[in-house]
Amino acid sequence: MKDKLTTPLAIAIALLVACVAYLGYSLIEQKQVNKDMQELAALDKKEMENEYQQFAAQYSEMKTRINNDSIVEQLSREQQRTQELLEELRKTKANDAAEITRLKKELAAARAIMQQYVLQIDSLTRLNAELMDENSRISGQLAQSTQQNQALTSSNTALSEKVAIASLLNATNIQLVPRKKSGKAIDNMKNAKELFISFTISKNVTATTGKRTVYVRITKPNGDIIKGGGNFEYEGKQLVYSMKRDVDYTGEEKEVTFYWTVGDNYLEGGNYNVSVFADGHMIGARNFTFKK
Repeated sequence: MKDKLTTPLAIAIALLVACVAYLGYSLIEQKQVNKDMQELAALDKKEMENEYQQFAAQYSEMKTRINNDSIVEQLSREQQRTQELLEELRKTKANDAAEITRLKKELAAARAIMQQYVLQIDSLTRLNAELMDENSRISGQLAQSTQQNQALTSSNTALSEKVAIASLLNATNIQLVPRKKSGKAIDNMKNAKELFISFTISKNVTATTGKRTVYVRITKPNGDIIKGGGNFEYEGKQLVYSMKRDVDYTGEEKEVTFYWTVGDNYLEGGNYNVSVFADGHMIGARNFTFKK
């Protein structure tokens, strides 16, 4: 009788120990995934902070080159707004997706405003340079003309640096859609035979036109990257990309799509991240959650 009671009890204890061990392993694995996702979010947040700081510094420098009180006042307001957004970003946690998304939209708006001021000041600079050149020809002062040309060259160099920052591309409306073999969209990864990725590169009149290589990284729930067969450089490091393609950018809004065949691979449900890179910068990122 005692043996009959002991055997089921031992089995129950063994099952309980196995369950505890499995839960412990699952917890450790999930913590690692969360850590990887947090690191990527922190990287994105840091780049946003750097860009906000650059905008604030640019406004300070532009104010020293303008004698128009009205424009200087406008620049001061935009500079203050940029600094306020920077402080909001610094106080925001990297895993606060809603707030980060809002501040990213604010950053895109700040970039557009910066582009407008760069173009406006460039126009004023050219006009001012033309007036000074005309005055130099009238006065016949060769030395003064040479000095003004040197100042103009220095001004154009500084302006070129600002245009380079304002000309960064921006990827919006990022989508990750699992599909069946027929191309029909589904809401889970388990039955997916193809991944469809799309996004929009925003209009940017200050950006250099021509071919651009765009890289996409897809991070799976376990923190692994869906590999596409190569690496690219980002902030001095080599990162694995999932897909890449050359895009002919004209300065206008550009729709970009990618396809990745699942094949014999197995994709599980959970949290996925899509990050888009171009010209050595992360130009957009978005998280997606699919049913397990």
